[in-house]
Amino acid sequence: MGGRGLSRWFYDTLLSGSRPRKSPDIWMTAKPVLMLYCQHSLGMGHLVRSFSLAEALSGHFHVLFLNGGPLPEGVQPPAGVEVVQLPAVGMQSGGALISRDGDYPVAPVLAARRQLILSIYQTRRPAVLLIELFPFGRKKFANELLPLLKRAQRSKPVRPVVFCSLRDILVRSRRDQQHHDDRAGWLANRYFDGILVHSDAVFARLEESFKPQRPLRVPVHYTGFVLPNRLGVEQSRRQRRVLVSAGGGRVGGPLYELALTAQPILWRRHRIAMTVIGGPFLPEADWLIIQRRAQNRPGLELYRSVPDLGVLMRQCAVSLSQCGYNTAAELIQSAGPALVIPYAEGREDEQLARARRLERLGAVRILDGDALNCEALVQELVALLEVPVTPTNLDLSGAARTARLVAELASGQSAPADDVRAGAQ
Repeated sequence: MGGRGLSRWFYDTLLSGSRPRKSPDIWMTAKPVLMLYCQHSLGMGHLVRSFSLAEALSGHFHVLFLNGGPLPEGVQPPAGVEVVQLPAVGMQSGGALISRDGDYPVAPVLAARRQLILSIYQTRRPAVLLIELFPFGRKKFANELLPLLKRAQRSKPVRPVVFCSLRDILVRSRRDQQHHDDRAGWLANRYFDGILVHSDAVFARLEESFKPQRPLRVPVHYTGFVLPNRLGVEQSRRQRRVLVSAGGGRVGGPLYELALTAQPILWRRHRIAMTVIGGPFLPEADWLIIQRRAQNRPGLELYRSVPDLGVLMRQCAVSLSQCGYNTAAELIQSAGPALVIPYAEGREDEQLARARRLERLGAVRILDGDALNCEALVQELVALLEVPVTPTNLDLSGAARTARLVAELASGQSAPADDVRAGAQ
């Protein structure tokens, strides 16, 4: 039974009031099992990064991947990774959780997920538990993750080694930021054996965006940035073209609107073409508007989604994008001119913090929110064609290094932590 099928099967059994049965999707394997939990709620960056990690980890473990959000069309799990599609839950712009699988109310869906996660853990007995972001984020999913962590801690005769998979920079604009950091630090110290920060420590360190009053005791390891495996991909000759992207696309509307307004000017005045990537989570209504606006426009290409954005980045002269983790890592690797408009709605400040660091390194230019107009965008894009990019020399081997670290630590070998005092004041 595949991912979406398992989700539907579990709805039918749990939400009808029946007791959950043993999952029919059991793989037999000689490798130790690593259970990887990933919940993407708004974009798809967490999912893409976690799939890259799962692929690298599959060389050492049988990876059992629990996917908590919808699996986007066109995004394929890595070969050899067992995916269990949990009843899909996402987040609205206001922060409320909703079911992404239909009209089910979210409370019983979350209860179903919790029972499914615990049932799978009990059946599969993983040697390693790898949880993406929690407890540094995903507080709304604590009711399914804390029971899992408690079950893992009580497991006998051997409990699993437990890691947190963490991006480079955390959000720092919560109303209860200090309480959040203190709680996350307490949970990390109590339930986790290591924190894997997917960053180059030269670029961003955990204590710069995470400041509990009591420092972490759990070891912190910097892995480098995580990117998809692209063995044999060579640098292409760059075309005189702007590549426009916004990650999964769900919050890309303003960027696409501005880019499409500037596109005729770029083509008419400067003969600069444009490729727009919608993204699998761009609402269909927004995509139809983009298609209508693009009709009969020379120098403009549209793609609903692409399997590998990084390859296109190497082919285009300039990138115009937001500045999520995966986009930033792709920009670093492609080493081409880039203009970024960071997503900064509500309390989201992580993209702006990342963009400012990249700008200081000479890797991107930021189009300030006060300068979001068509003429400013055209001027910046044309100017970037003449500006050489400064190589960053940041570590991009995060997937492979994560796999090695987890394998060593799970086997009892010592791996020195980069900093066991993260969060110290």
